[in-house]
Amino acid sequence: MGKQGNAHIVWDWNGTLFHDNDAIIGATNAAFAELGLEPITLERYRAMYCVPVPRFYERLMGRLPTDTEWQIMDDTFHRYYAEHRRACGLTAGVPALLAGWEAVGRSQSLLSMYGHEELVPLVRGFGIEPHFVRVDGRTGPSGGSKAEYMVRHLGALAGVEPARVVVIGDAVDDATAARHVGAGAVLYTGGSHSRASLEEAGVPVVDSLEEAVEEAGRLAA
Repeated sequence: MGKQGNAHIVWDWNGTLFHDNDAIIGATNAAFAELGLEPITLERYRAMYCVPVPRFYERLMGRLPTDTEWQIMDDTFHRYYAEHRRACGLTAGVPALLAGWEAVGRSQSLLSMYGHEELVPLVRGFGIEPHFVRVDGRTGPSGGSKAEYMVRHLGALAGVEPARVVVIGDAVDDATAARHVGAGAVLYTGGSHSRASLEEAGVPVVDSLEEAVEEAGRLAA
């Protein structure tokens, strides 16, 4: 396969391959309501969102949530999201993009901060699991960064060199995780961050996954 065959994409799930903005905002507002906080719009969410997630809540509340408040909001968020994700689907064009990248001898995997036990059947249900050499979700507490998960994810992939890897995601944390392992990154504006906040990461920012794949091919060449 030559040099081209070594190129590898690590895809993000929520807000990238999986278009779940409505469920995310609804779950966030359900969590806020538990503490009597005002609901947030998608635009404000995308301008303010950051990880670790308690820092996002700090931006909105003016202080870090207490351990008890965090647990209440986290439990509420995941309960609401699990119910409403059923109405969400893949981002337009995803199956063809995955198949096209694979068809030219390149590999791809999926790493998400969504819980692993929930992630795998969800990906499988869309019929796209065979396109990935590995699918990993979060196995520890929620709310943290993807960087250490990225170390373990790439470490489990045989024959994949970080310099030939490009992470495609919708959050600054995806670029941070990529930088942590020496990989490239492309950030997509259709998910959890505004373009302005994504551009602060200093990596290519695109408005479609088609553009993201094209950019990944260039970066991994």
